[in-house]
Amino acid sequence: MSIRLGDIAPDFRATTSIGEIDFYEYLGDSWGVLFSHPADYTPVCTTELGRTAALKDEFAKRNVKVLALSVDSAESHKGWISDINETQNTSVEFPIIADPDRTVATLYDMIHPNASETLTVRSLFVISPDKKVKLIITYPASTGRNFNEVLRVIDSLQLTANYSVATPADWTDGEDVIVVNSIKTEDIPAKFPKGHQVIKPYLRTTPQPNK
Repeated sequence: MSIRLGDIAPDFRATTSIGEIDFYEYLGDSWGVLFSHPADYTPVCTTELGRTAALKDEFAKRNVKVLALSVDSAESHKGWISDINETQNTSVEFPIIADPDRTVATLYDMIHPNASETLTVRSLFVISPDKKVKLIITYPASTGRNFNEVLRVIDSLQLTANYSVATPADWTDGEDVIVVNSIKTEDIPAKFPKGHQVIKPYLRTTPQPNK
C-alpha cells in the first residue's frame, strides 16, 4: 500500500531487538520516528543508527520515540547493535524491528522494486501523537540521512501544530516564522503580540511565538 501525508499510520505487532512490541502502544502519546534500513551489518546504516542513539536526549526533549527496521532477524540485530555501539561510541537502546517476511516494509511501502526487490529503501516517517503521518522522506540505499534535518522538521511540525504559522526555507528553532494566510493582517497583533513585519500582503513574519 502507499502511505501519504495525513494518512493514519498503520498499526502492527513485531519482534524487535528489545522483544515483542505493539506499535501504537510503544508510541503512546509521543511523536514517533519510524525509519528503515536495507540490511544489518551495512556501513551507512551503522552510522545512521549510531547517530540516532547519540541524539537520544534531543529526541526525548521533543517527546519523540524512535524505531528502526531491517529485514534481518532480531538475533542479527543484537549482534549488529554491538558493532554499532563499538564503532560509533554510543549505546543503541531504541528497538530495531525484525522484518524478515517484509510485513511492516510492505505495510509502509518501504520496498521499491526498481531500486531493489528485496531490500528496503531508506524510508523515514514522522508520526504525530494522533497517529497521523506528518513527514515522509525517502533516501536511496547509498545515501545516509541528515538527522539534523529530521530534528528541524520535527521542531517545525510541533510548532505549526499549535500556532497559526509556517516555517520558511532553512528555518531553525528560534528564528522568525511566517503567519499563515488565513490570518488577516489586521488580526495579527492580537494573535502575535511580539510584533510582525509585512513584507508582502501574502508574506508576513513574526518572532517564533513559543520562544
